[in-house]
This record gives sequence, C-alpha cells and structure tokens, in this order.
Amino acid sequence: MKPFLDHNFILQTPTAERLYHDYAADLPIIDYHNHLSPVEVATNHQFANITEAWLKGDHYKWRAMRAAGIDERYITGDASDEEKFRMWGRTVPKTLRNPLYHWTHLELQRYFGVDELLCEENADEIFKVTSAQLAQPSHSAQGLLAQMKVEVICTTDNPTDSLLHHKKHRTGDAPASPVVSQDDNALKMLPTFRPDKFLMIGGGDYLEFLTSLEQLVDREIHTFEELVTALEERIDFFDSLGCKLSDHGLNRLYPTDYTRADLDGMMSRRRNLGQLSNTEQEQFQMALLHELGQMYHARDWTMQLHLGPIRNNNSRLLKLVGADVGCDSIGDYAQAEGLSAFFDRLDLAGKLPKTILYNLNPRDNELFATMAGNFNDGSLAGKIQWGSAWWFLDQKDGMEKQINALSNMGLLSQFVGMLTDSRSFCSFPRHEYFRRILCNQIGKDVHEGLLPNDLNLLGGLVSDVCYNNARNYFKFHEQKAATV
Repeated sequence: MKPFLDHNFILQTPTAERLYHDYAADLPIIDYHNHLSPVEVATNHQFANITEAWLKGDHYKWRAMRAAGIDERYITGDASDEEKFRMWGRTVPKTLRNPLYHWTHLELQRYFGVDELLCEENADEIFKVTSAQLAQPSHSAQGLLAQMKVEVICTTDNPTDSLLHHKKHRTGDAPASPVVSQDDNALKMLPTFRPDKFLMIGGGDYLEFLTSLEQLVDREIHTFEELVTALEERIDFFDSLGCKLSDHGLNRLYPTDYTRADLDGMMSRRRNLGQLSNTEQEQFQMALLHELGQMYHARDWTMQLHLGPIRNNNSRLLKLVGADVGCDSIGDYAQAEGLSAFFDRLDLAGKLPKTILYNLNPRDNELFATMAGNFNDGSLAGKIQWGSAWWFLDQKDGMEKQINALSNMGLLSQFVGMLTDSRSFCSFPRHEYFRRILCNQIGKDVHEGLLPNDLNLLGGLVSDVCYNNARNYFKFHEQKAATV
C-alpha cells in the first residue's frame, strides 16, 4: 500500500519516478493564464491569514462547502475568517475523491509544511500556524510565487484597465519580495487582453463599457469601425507593457455572415437602447472577434478561446453574492461548425494567430484536438494548440484524458502544458500535480512496452511539455522595453 501524498505521490512505476524527479520537479513555472490580482503582486501583498489567501474568491471550495451543507454566512457572508476556515476544515474530509482533497493537502504541505490531514478538529491550530507564516516575507504574494519557482504570470485584464500596477511592477516602482529581487531573475507579470464585454453587445452593461472606452480614447464611438479602431489602440497599449496573449470566455462560436452596414446598424440601435436579436448578437460577436484575431496575428500574440460554460445558473445567488461564486457549470453547445468557420476565414486571409483552444465539456475532447490539427500550417510547431484540461476537467481523470486524446489526435511533444486559471496565490502546486500525472502516464506506457525505456528521449518530452515549449511558444523572455 502506498502512503498518501508521499515523495512518489501518483507515480506508480520506477520510470515515472525518474521522469518526475530528474526531469520535471525542479523546472520553473510559466503560468500563462490566471486571474491573480495585479495589485497584490505589485504591492507584494501580505495576507492577514489563510482564509484571505486561500478561501477568498475560490469558487471551487465554495461549491464544495455548499454541497456539504455549510451555510452561506461561512462561505461568502459575514462570519469571521477563523469561522470560515473552521467550516472549510469541516468540509475537507467530505471531499474524498474530489480533486480538492489532493489540492488542499498538497498546498498545506508545499507552502506551510503542514502534513496533517485538515479537519474541523485541527482547523483552529492550522489557521494559527499558517497565518503566522503568512505574516513573514517568505509568504507574501511574491514570496509564495517564488517558493514554487514561478517565472512568469499572465493576469486577465479588461481592455479599459489602466494597467497601473503592471507598470509599477515592470518598472520596479513597487515593493519586491526579498525572495525574488527586481534585478535578478525577476518575476515577470504580464497583462492579458480580455475583451469579452465588447463582444457581447447584448449585455446589460455594454453601454457602460463602451462609455469607459470612449473616455480612454477621448472620442465617441458610433460605428463598428470606430469600435475596432479604439480597441486596437488599447491592444497597442497592452502590447507596450509586454502583453502576448488575449483571452475570450464564450459559450461558443457561430458560423454566421454579416455586412458592415449590418454591424453599424447594430451599434446604432444598441446605443439608442434598442434590442438586438440573438442572431444579430452572434453576428456582431463573430465580426469583432475576426477583427481582433487579425490584430493578434499582426503582433504575434496568442489567442485563447475558453468555450463551453453555462454561467450564473443560480439567479438567487447571483443577486445575493454576484457572478463567479461557484454557480457555473458545463454547457451543452454545438462547437465544431463555428470553430471551423472562424479559423478558416482567418486562415484564408493569412492572419490566423497562434491559438489555444479550451473545452469545458469533456465530450468535445477529440473535437477540439482534431480541430486544432486542421489549422497548423508548418510556420510554427504547435501553432494551434488544444489547451490543458480546464475548470471542471483540471483534475486527475480530466488531465489523463486530455493527455491521451492529444497524444492520439495530435502531438503531445508540442503541447505548451499546464496553467492554474486561478485567483489564488496558493494554487501553483497544480503544476506539480499535472507534472506527476504526465510522468505517470508515460511511465505506465514504458511499463507496458508501449514506449521505449529511453530516459533521454522521454525526459526531453517531459521537460518540453512542462516548461520549454511554453518558453519557446510565448517568447516571454523577449519582452520589449517599457514605453510607458
């Protein structure tokens, strides 16, 4: 019987152990998609306690607590931080076989040296021990990242964001962790352009975002072309601060046609508080996304497409707490035709950017893997990527299925690897989790005679997927000098 969470956690063969410990474990981390706070990074925020660092904003944990019968007061309500953590301690033993059980104890071990299994009985003591560590420089926002050897983080930012704290971090005009100096191997924090609000013209807050954009570019926006031009100015601003990725969180893409006159009419009616049909909203989304894709291509950015969620299902909690509180789930949308039409149009124009596709519905694994393969053109290894298992799928079973489907339908060797997609500074052991799963899959194949027992060959693949491919694909190390 293997002990829980030991040195060889998940690793089931000697080859898997060698691959992980010799080739993967010590590699730096490039986290090219997350939702960390740029303010907390730039100011090197010191967390008051583990509840602030660990539970605040973590909708994975919130969903589990609700399912375990915990009252909302102890999740997003006015209970004290100690009470909230105690209720999380009560919940954890009930998460057996949920990935939260692994993540919780990995994070307690890696960041705080806590080997005990968290439960309600020891929650108060663990709260004290971990909160005391969080008061130390080694456990500041940048200190936590340094502990995991995080080299690059890419936050997720609205086009109208000032990026003030990105500027401060980039120029060194912000407190640095004593663990990661600004001059030697400095942590790179880069913005990611997330224009979803401008794609969703039917959204209730669309005019508010349009007004914010008008104020930034200092002119009114009445036509589709004027909107495209204004967004391009913001893209150039993001680019000046080292941005190399965009991101889009959408239900699906649509195979639809439109004319420029149609689009101008939609803009006019929306500005005058008119309503647009679902078809018109789909046309507008695809027209603007096509224009944005061409801009990304011109700047050698990577376009990320996160597709498939059905969001804010619980209207009661949406009204009570807000969005992104654990009330989203896997959607059931047709994906193939819209993706194909969108990629094909950009490809025909010679302006298809580097792209990473993420599906939320596991039934679409092979669909996304094969769609990516349709549009690789030899200009760059793995130009169109099927991304890592996302959201509800970024657990052991989901990662194994993603690795196997990618291996069968494409080239695992060209994969750019794992990311956190997280709001928590304590979530970076997910990279370790992925690396162990990857090495275990390869080790099992060697054990079964499906792959040669060539550690140099296999170790090269592991190192590439865990680090080298992302470094070469995104070229974060080739940052432009700051111009702002």
